[in-house]
Amino acid sequence: MSGEDSPSLDSPEADRSNLQSPSVPFLIPWIVRGEDGKLKLQSTPPARLLHDMANAKTTSTVTKKKKKVSPAKAILTSEPKHSKAARRFYNENFRDPPQRLSKVLAAAGVASRRSCEELIFKGRVTVNGSVCNTPQTRVDLARDVVYVNGNRISKKLPPKVYFALNKPKGYICSSGDKESKSVLSLLDDYMKSWDKRNSGLPKPRLFTVGRLDVATTGLIIVTNDGDFAQKLSHPSSNLSKEYIATVDGDVHKRHLVAISEGTVIEGARCIPDSVELLPQQPGISRARLRIVVHEGRNHEVRELVKNAGLEIHSLKRMRIGGYRLPSDLGLGKHVELKQGDLKSLGAMS
Repeated sequence: MSGEDSPSLDSPEADRSNLQSPSVPFLIPWIVRGEDGKLKLQSTPPARLLHDMANAKTTSTVTKKKKKVSPAKAILTSEPKHSKAARRFYNENFRDPPQRLSKVLAAAGVASRRSCEELIFKGRVTVNGSVCNTPQTRVDLARDVVYVNGNRISKKLPPKVYFALNKPKGYICSSGDKESKSVLSLLDDYMKSWDKRNSGLPKPRLFTVGRLDVATTGLIIVTNDGDFAQKLSHPSSNLSKEYIATVDGDVHKRHLVAISEGTVIEGARCIPDSVELLPQQPGISRARLRIVVHEGRNHEVRELVKNAGLEIHSLKRMRIGGYRLPSDLGLGKHVELKQGDLKSLGAMS
């Protein structure tokens, strides 16, 4: 066959002969529209397709797997910004209910609850731009704007903190007397480093739970949780408190009997839970008594010992409820209480 009679590659005859000939490689036919508008068959892809394929950007089809969130981490931690029904569900189940204005101010660290009530009565507190003279007014810092003496109260309340402190002799448990050393001053270093450890959170206003007189040493609880302090110190909690009293002179059975029979303090009969004469310590001549009470009246242990005809040389509180003063906690030192410690104290379920 001559060159003039041989079919072109673009003709159907050439395509059929190529498919039938084993020496010619297999070609894929392409149907394209020519410049004249007619369809024709060719063995190579269109030039436009080759150009687009060369310039096409390859993209990865691998998708990242979503991390599974455990049910515990799926709890709502912020207010949902969705439908009214979702917001209503959040408010009813997760948002803290509005609380008394005086309680909120005390929790914010303004002052004690009683002092906060005095500020409210004096007209120094405004709620949403209006002066509020009623401590019972319910407020929610997340929604309400509260000012005290021209300073706005932060929407965030300080976290609740709890400490056990080994009170030294000569320290008082209140902060009002500037001439005396306060137990709270022993936590000054902790408060100075508050901003470094709790960035963005307001400082707590600390106070002692109950009191120890200036000459008594030992366990004292410090916190900013008013409800916890109230439950711990209220007589209905019936928490026992253990003291070690070092006394002058010899202790006889009649002294122990007199202490166990109790005495009248502030018009009420106070009877200790138990009285025990401890074994003599080497190198110490004075006798020691272990006395457990639960009334918690002012100077109760001192009055019990005095009524028995003995004189106290030193007095130390060793235990409140089920929590005992750590043996390695030095005078003036403190330790932050954990959840198990709070349960031992008996004021947390």
